[in-house]
Amino acid sequence: MAEFGLFIGWGSPRAGKEAAAGKVFEEAVAYWNALQAAGEIESVEYVLLASHGGDLAGFALLRGEPEKLGRLNGAPEFERLTMRAGVCCDGVGVVSAAIDAGVIREMGAWKEAIADLI
Repeated sequence: MAEFGLFIGWGSPRAGKEAAAGKVFEEAVAYWNALQAAGEIESVEYVLLASHGGDLAGFALLRGEPEKLGRLNGAPEFERLTMRAGVCCDGVGVVSAAIDAGVIREMGAWKEAIADLI
């Protein structure tokens, strides 16, 4: 399983943009599924969060190779969908992520980097 990912988070739909938010979500799901079918990403997980008083309403986690994910983050269709989502929802963001064994590797690098500071 991939050790790297793109975390794509979003908040609540903006007032009056609920239907548009649903439309953009469907477009994004179709796009991400096509990326997986083409082998550009390894997998995608979709998560909707229960109401909890926070800003994050849901997210998608795209898993794959860091080089492919880096190219994807700058791809025109990816940027278009992210912009469209930002018009419809608060708090849209895309963040690179370490996953599973990638976390262990990153923590090792972090410990090494700070060893002389503690």
